[in-house]
Order: sequence, then structure tokens, then C-alpha cells
Amino acid sequence: MNGLHPIKMPSAKEKVAAELRKAILSRQLQEGEAVTLESVANQLEVSVMPVREAFQILARDGLIKLQRNKGAVVLGINETYIREHYQLRAILESAAAEMCCAPEVDITRIEESYECAAESIQNNDFAAYADQNREFHSEIWSAAGNSRMENIIAELWNGLSMGSMITEVDYAKVSIEEHERIMKAIRERNGAAAKEEMYRHIMRSRDDMLTNYC
Repeated sequence: MNGLHPIKMPSAKEKVAAELRKAILSRQLQEGEAVTLESVANQLEVSVMPVREAFQILARDGLIKLQRNKGAVVLGINETYIREHYQLRAILESAAAEMCCAPEVDITRIEESYECAAESIQNNDFAAYADQNREFHSEIWSAAGNSRMENIIAELWNGLSMGSMITEVDYAKVSIEEHERIMKAIRERNGAAAKEEMYRHIMRSRDDMLTNYC
């Protein structure tokens, strides 16, 4: 069968960091709670190595404090952190979207990723959307052609960002509409529009997340 390509998946450390960040932002992991390499590795069914690397990422971001006994303590999360986190993502991801609009950039895999996600939504297969959402974003990071930028954004990723008043189904429907506008701008090679639409998309995710903290 022609036209298929491997699904771009996050590295193990990126996946672990995303799951831990999401748990902290949603307060599934509470301030002062202790976590260990082994407990996280067992729960996520991965080896200890990517958990250790994820701990380093989250410690750098100020979400956890490393301890000598191969564990860490969850630090407090506040509105300032959330705003700064999403602002950084918005700046980097909107720049990546703009860079994808250059005439020489191959956007085929971005288009394929978008079409796959749109088809899932049309078929009411919302369970698959979390991975498809990340793949759409990651194809944009990759197409931008700046590997350092791609690595930084990947480490910042924390999955779907839903407030307390929105379900995963509702989020997917809103998100795919925003992806459609981003995709349209990229297809038209309209860098300014792609940048604006991506920035707006990430900031809307920020606002959804802040509904848990206001």
C-alpha cells in the first residue's frame, strides 16, 4: 500500500515528562507529594532511564525538586507558571508554523497528519485524538527544520490541555477546527496567518488550563 508513513511518536523521556507535567498541572500529583523513579516507571510501564531523564526536565522547569534517594518532591504550581509555560510554547510553536510556510518546505506529512485526525473526528473516534493532536504539532516542529527548537518544544509538551468545564470530546472538536485554520494558512504559504493561528491555538489551551486555577 502506497502513501503510508511511520507515525511520529515522542521519545520515551518526552512521553514520561508530558505525563508527569500533565499530572502536576491537573493536580493529580499534589504539592509536596513524593515520587520515585521506580514508581513512575512501573505506572507508565517504561524503564527507569527515561524517567530519570524526565525528572531532569521537570526539575529544570521548577515543577519538582530532585532528592538523593532517586526520587523527587512535587513543587507548587501557580498561575504564573502556567502563563509562562504556554507563552513560551506559543512563541516557539507559532514561529515553527511560520517557518513551515517557506516555499521549499515539504508539508506533505503535516497534511497527512491533519487529514488523519480530521477523519477520526468525523468518525467520532475521539480516543485516538490525543496522539493525533501531538503528531500534527510534531510534524510542524519537524518541518520547520530547526532541530534545537523541535527538541525544546517536545520537552514542553503536556498533551491535551482541558479546563474543568470541557470534556475530551468537546476539546477535540474545538482543537480540530483550530488545526484546520492552521493547516489552511500553511497550505497557502501564508506565514503571518499560520503564526497568528498557532499562537491563538496555544493561548486558548492556556485559558482552558487556567480554568482549573482561577
